[in-house]
Amino acid sequence: MNEIKNPKVFISYSWSSPQHEQWVLSLAEQLVSSGVDVILDKWDLKEGYDAIVFMEKMVTDSEINKVIIVSDRVYAQKADNRKGGVGTETQIISKEIYEKVEQNKFVVIITEKNEKGEPYLPVYYKSRIYIDLSEPDNYSENFERLLRWIFDKPLYKKPEIGKASSFLSNDQQLSLETTAQLKIAIDAIKSGKSYSKGFLDDYFEKFSQNLEKFRIKKYEGEFDDAIIKNIEAFLPYRDEVINIISIIAKYDPKEEYIKSIHRFFESLIPYMFNPSTNTSYHDWDFDNFRFIIHELFLYAIAILVKSEQYHHASTLINQHYYIFELSYYRSDVMRSFTVFHQYMRSLENRNQRLKLNRLSLRADLIRERCQKIGVEFRYLMQADFILYIRSMITPENQYVEWWPETLVFLRHYLGPFEIFARAESKKYFEKIKCLFEIESPNEFKELLEEYRQNRRYLPHWQYQSFNPAYLLNIEKLATLP
Repeated sequence: MNEIKNPKVFISYSWSSPQHEQWVLSLAEQLVSSGVDVILDKWDLKEGYDAIVFMEKMVTDSEINKVIIVSDRVYAQKADNRKGGVGTETQIISKEIYEKVEQNKFVVIITEKNEKGEPYLPVYYKSRIYIDLSEPDNYSENFERLLRWIFDKPLYKKPEIGKASSFLSNDQQLSLETTAQLKIAIDAIKSGKSYSKGFLDDYFEKFSQNLEKFRIKKYEGEFDDAIIKNIEAFLPYRDEVINIISIIAKYDPKEEYIKSIHRFFESLIPYMFNPSTNTSYHDWDFDNFRFIIHELFLYAIAILVKSEQYHHASTLINQHYYIFELSYYRSDVMRSFTVFHQYMRSLENRNQRLKLNRLSLRADLIRERCQKIGVEFRYLMQADFILYIRSMITPENQYVEWWPETLVFLRHYLGPFEIFARAESKKYFEKIKCLFEIESPNEFKELLEEYRQNRRYLPHWQYQSFNPAYLLNIEKLATLP
């Protein structure tokens, strides 16, 4: 994948009011989070600097890729009357616009309209196309337009003759269609807005719908190579979901948000299986989705457990998932969380084809991708173990259990997992028992013994296995006040 460079952008605006300044600052922060190097007076115009020289350099400097003009009523009036700093910038900007053939360096975004619904625009810009960020209903769509303009990646771009497929592939590399909605949802959650759940549901819905774009239909070379490239391309989207679940767990872990997360995962399940309209397929055609969705679910549990939101984690673990119009399960439309772990034949074939001799390529990928995301790998292992134990206690059948992929790296982990070490305290045990729907450590012991007697073997990789009782700290649970 070609690395996308971070464009440098200057924002010109008027200090119309504290609220407007905050709006501009929020826009700048949103752009920075989307990979844009923003130059803003509040950040870059220091004491002792010459403001006019600073403005002129920002507008004329060839290193500044784009200039955003934020126009409200005050800005338009000052620009037309050539007053203050806005007036000075207007003289510089209008000269550049009128004299330069290439006019793609400047764009106006409007934040305010008059009583007739007409945008406030400087006179020199009235004949040019602007971007409207004044309305909440179309903010997400138009923020995407702004990003595409900044990165020179328009939504509709004429491909080179004979290279249409390459064009479509390149366009997808900068598919930021959920970025603006993510920002809006996070801001609403952090601010405690009454409509925050609606924004969260909108984000999840768009995410689920757009996941179809990652379906592998055409590829060159080996299919397992296509799976790996697809999973790599999905990484920014994975990080979006991790981000918003982390925000919910930290700032406002409401029950209604957890229900939205549950329904979100429910909506992803069909991607892991053959669509009912598809009559010809291989069982590895959906392996990219099987990895992506499994990884997302593992992170969701890890984040909630790490944040000690055990009750909310138990909702995702213990509440079943409704599967709509899925031919695999028409007679069994409610499934446990174990549905999120499905076998991936493509990775097994890759291991053999490349003679990698790895115990679990899936675990390797999860570990390699666990970088700079705020959730250490040990928390993923702990979540994996929790899910394995939960499926072991009340399995759907003898063939359906949660296979704890990441525990292949257990040799690097000493002692019981953190929540079970802390559960030596009776009070702490009372907190975590909802994860397993048990009431006492003795019930835990009985269930483990029953499993040991009825199952032939524990999960293992070649000669490597583990002792569940030890990792559970079973003999010390609830032995302290």
